[in-house]
Amino acid sequence: MKFRWVGVLAGLLCSGLLRAQEEFVQPQAAMITRFPFYQLGGGIIVLQGLLSGKTDTLNFVLDTGSGGISLDSGTVDRLKLPSTPSGRIIRGLNGLRQVNFVLRQTLRLPGLEVENLDFHVNDYELLSRVYGLRIDGIIGFSFLRRYIVKVDFEQEMLEVFTPGSLKYPRGGYLLKPQFTTLPMQPVFLNDHRPITGRFIFDTGAGLNMLLSEEFVSDSSVFKKGRVFYATQAEGLGGKKQMTLSLLKELRVGDYKFKNVPVHIFSDDYNVTNYPQMGGLIGNDIMRRFNMIINYPDQVIHIRPNRYFIEPFDYSYTGLAFYLHNGQVRVEDIMVGSPAEKAGFQPGDIIFSVDKTITRDIRTYRNMFQNSLGRVPVMVIREGKPLVLTLDVQDIRKSRRR
Repeated sequence: MKFRWVGVLAGLLCSGLLRAQEEFVQPQAAMITRFPFYQLGGGIIVLQGLLSGKTDTLNFVLDTGSGGISLDSGTVDRLKLPSTPSGRIIRGLNGLRQVNFVLRQTLRLPGLEVENLDFHVNDYELLSRVYGLRIDGIIGFSFLRRYIVKVDFEQEMLEVFTPGSLKYPRGGYLLKPQFTTLPMQPVFLNDHRPITGRFIFDTGAGLNMLLSEEFVSDSSVFKKGRVFYATQAEGLGGKKQMTLSLLKELRVGDYKFKNVPVHIFSDDYNVTNYPQMGGLIGNDIMRRFNMIINYPDQVIHIRPNRYFIEPFDYSYTGLAFYLHNGQVRVEDIMVGSPAEKAGFQPGDIIFSVDKTITRDIRTYRNMFQNSLGRVPVMVIREGKPLVLTLDVQDIRKSRRR
């Protein structure tokens, strides 16, 4: 009888129905630190930190769409950091660029020192002018691959854990993207017809979704006659002309969004490696979840937060303005846009929007995003005040030509 039970147990162990009494398991993930962050437009996450041996507080964007870690060229010059030519080329939405590196640096975040980081050097002046905040660098794969990172958008708190076993909260969904240096997540889209594609999970993009023109054309995702609005965005290499439209349905994991504004761009430098990927999903979608970003285990846990039901931005102005020497200055006007019809010109200085006077560019951006219909804007043109009426368009009202 004894031998028969031994045989039965051996059979169960071999079949996987029972576990061995001794088994190697991951150690429990342990919290290293917890500290606040703040958000820019579109849910962009900004962390503050120092470089070892320097006293200047630096602003870093936490960016899952970055395959490394980087510093702004102006910041490198200001801090007198030695940079080394590399011969390496990085690729962005608007171009290719050969980069230098600042080698073997230590990044100091509250309660955490990250050693032996090689920062590539980029020019983030345009991003600083867009956000009205100096962007000193971007924190991407080189940091994220070392830790588990919890992002709480409601509390604006970041928690950093050692790699290891982690119990995820109930009521969420565990995404399992394909990982290289960037997470590529399957996403379901539906407008003209349902289709599933893979998209870069990009917390550094302050928009909902960015689709390549090749993906849009080949998938026929939009209904025939869909209206596209001329717009632009800012990325590596400068400004990028795009179009804006409305997608009937977007689904990430088990979570569905209706009538989502999306951008479409010409992927001239093959950032998406189409047809491997169709574009990216940005942080104006992902900020609607509290997230656990676990690169070591190649999973991302999402759980809806209070922003989940927040309305999307359906406003369209066709007006591109930036902070320049402390002034909010108009630089680009899209052809046929409400801004062109209102009479805006490049060089106009925005003095007030709907009687609100400020030099905070983020305030003006928020006002345009939350205004539909006629908005009075006072500009200074050639030293003289001029009131223009901007009729902010609702893109939901003209889905078809």
